[in-house]
Amino acid sequence: MFSRRSIPRLRIPQRPGAAFDSPQPDQAARFRAAIVPHLDAAYTYARYLTRDTAAAEDIVQEAFARALKAMSDCRGNEKAWLMAILRRCHHDWRRARRFELPAEPEDEHEDVAAMRAMESHVTVGEVRKLIEQLPEPFREAIVLRELQELSYREIADITQAPLGTVMSRLARARSMLADLVLRPDEAPGRLTRQEKRS
Repeated sequence: MFSRRSIPRLRIPQRPGAAFDSPQPDQAARFRAAIVPHLDAAYTYARYLTRDTAAAEDIVQEAFARALKAMSDCRGNEKAWLMAILRRCHHDWRRARRFELPAEPEDEHEDVAAMRAMESHVTVGEVRKLIEQLPEPFREAIVLRELQELSYREIADITQAPLGTVMSRLARARSMLADLVLRPDEAPGRLTRQEKRS
């Protein structure tokens, strides 16, 4: 898991007018209590989306800034709300940079311990590498479900996909991971036309 030291420190305004268009004091306090505890989860999600440490840090910073500005709009599950904001920041980042995936992730980290679906003989590092091989829609679904422990409904809300599509993506992601564990020399299964639409 990430230590707080490995994630850039987010500056939260201490006085009105300090930053982020001066949130109300009660909003800043609510932000600290409800959103800041999800910093590690947000960074993990951003890291899997981007496969790039620096980009993940930038996206998390932007997501937290947006979350602070919109704190009064937060209703219900704060973690799911934050992940939806982070996902929009990721899409903005991709669009701005004409997204290209790096061939290999930049660094190793051991944040996949929550991945319960894998057999015990597969190491955490191997599971992380397997997840990173999945196509983005499947990688995103499995990270949100297994690492972030969000419900299917919350994942559907975050990804703006129908519940059935989320369930299909998760089933396919698990199947692809199982294939990779059983046949490590093969690349993840090629997507059929129908799976590409999911």
